[in-house]
Amino acid sequence: MHAELPMAAALPTPLIADERIQVVDAHNRPCGSALRAEMRRWCFWHRATYVVVRNRRGELCVQQRTLTKETFPGGIDLAAGGVVGAGEAVHVAARRELAEELGISGVPLRFCLEFRYAREGNHIFGSTYLVEYDGSLTLQEDEVVDVMWLPLDEALAHPRATPDTHMALTRMIEGGWL
Repeated sequence: MHAELPMAAALPTPLIADERIQVVDAHNRPCGSALRAEMRRWCFWHRATYVVVRNRRGELCVQQRTLTKETFPGGIDLAAGGVVGAGEAVHVAARRELAEELGISGVPLRFCLEFRYAREGNHIFGSTYLVEYDGSLTLQEDEVVDVMWLPLDEALAHPRATPDTHMALTRMIEGGWL
């Protein structure tokens, strides 16, 4: 006799925004645009931003993703950010994503480094930024469930950290930015 395994809870259908994304080649040169769903389906190389938000105590703002995110649903993001729109400058995308996800605007963005991420069907050229912030947050309901302020080592060790933001944070530490 075999024990019945409990049914895994089905995730809700992912919400994929109907927006055009900047597509790049394997050397990060722009080569067109695609709808977000096409970019995901065909695993196109694209650009994304990663904005690490740190408060005066040195804690990082980490976000729990909604279950409707198309990648890493319910995961823990160690940085705010997202994909760069077609024709959009990377620093403009970083500011836009920071304002959309956390309601943070009007603060200096410090560019840190770029990295390449090619795992789990994602092909990303990531640009990382650092922001010092102690104000209030306004969360984007359809993307962020909750936030926590964690010390750097706890954030990096979080078992549900999304792998791309984990890589971004690791590279920032290795580069002496954190």
